[in-house]
Amino acid sequence: MPSFNVPTPDCLRDLLNALLSLFFQKSHPIMPVTDDITERWRVPKDKSIRLENYDPAWEGDPSLPKVERKKFAEEVLSQDVTELAQAQDLLFAANSWSILIILQAMDAAGKDGTIKHVMAGINPQGCQVYSFKHPSAEELDHNFLWRYAKALPERGRIGIFNRSYYEEVLVVRVHPELVRAQRIPEVKVNDDFWADRFADINAFERHLTRNGTVIVKFFLHISKNEQRKRLVKRLKDPTKQWKFAASDIAERAYWDDYMKAFEAAINATSNKWAPWYIIPADHKWVSRALVARVLTTTIASLDLQYPEVTDEQRALIAEAKKQLEAEKADLSIG
Repeated sequence: MPSFNVPTPDCLRDLLNALLSLFFQKSHPIMPVTDDITERWRVPKDKSIRLENYDPAWEGDPSLPKVERKKFAEEVLSQDVTELAQAQDLLFAANSWSILIILQAMDAAGKDGTIKHVMAGINPQGCQVYSFKHPSAEELDHNFLWRYAKALPERGRIGIFNRSYYEEVLVVRVHPELVRAQRIPEVKVNDDFWADRFADINAFERHLTRNGTVIVKFFLHISKNEQRKRLVKRLKDPTKQWKFAASDIAERAYWDDYMKAFEAAINATSNKWAPWYIIPADHKWVSRALVARVLTTTIASLDLQYPEVTDEQRALIAEAKKQLEAEKADLSIG
């Protein structure tokens, strides 16, 4: 299978065909499926990426009508949401693996909407979402991974981090003065400091994956102009004004610094066991379909099975059936 570092114009038609093939795969099994779509957006471990080479406004083959592309993407999303709900039921029953989904992005990139639409069919009992805000005094009295470790999903469940420990190498890197609040003895905020944090994150994620947590990390890649449009729309909509914070505007002044921080973090921490996916996010119908496809593919790769029924359990099941059938007969007579 060819490896694509960035989506090039030559592969746009193939990528759309992959979406269509994935949608028609079950009803039309003879239709060939092109290169695995998830691989197109996975960040390779052995190459250094540049975010400027990833188009946040990507929306498939421009030679096809947008209405058709959007319709098919929405149908793919619908299919994957259904499959994800089924996969979650199997994940819960198997009770061996847990899934940790990490969503990172600039403000207004669609993290909340992605959670809402992609996880729409999930049983709430099998899923937990954490949105991490400014650390509390208690959290600052511990190492930077402590509060995130407490929120990890147990076996059989899906956990979603809406922002995560990566904030410690993103917002803290853009605003290094925040390190002072962590009161780390004899700390020097330099290149070695960030390299050590990346090493800690890689070791933490390796430990989790060795112990049965599958980690999937998404960077929802939105353009600065699209973010501006969404913020303006938010300010004009009375039902969304509550989402606005002054920091949304203030942080836009650091856009280039954030892009450099994201780039450094992704390059340093995209591993085979905990990959990053750079998802074009200017069009919500694109980003949601891609995230759903990555998740269903990831869970399917685990080859989960329902627990085997023992001979003793089969005997109990047979006896229970007999009792219920006898009860049914008694009820019909009465």
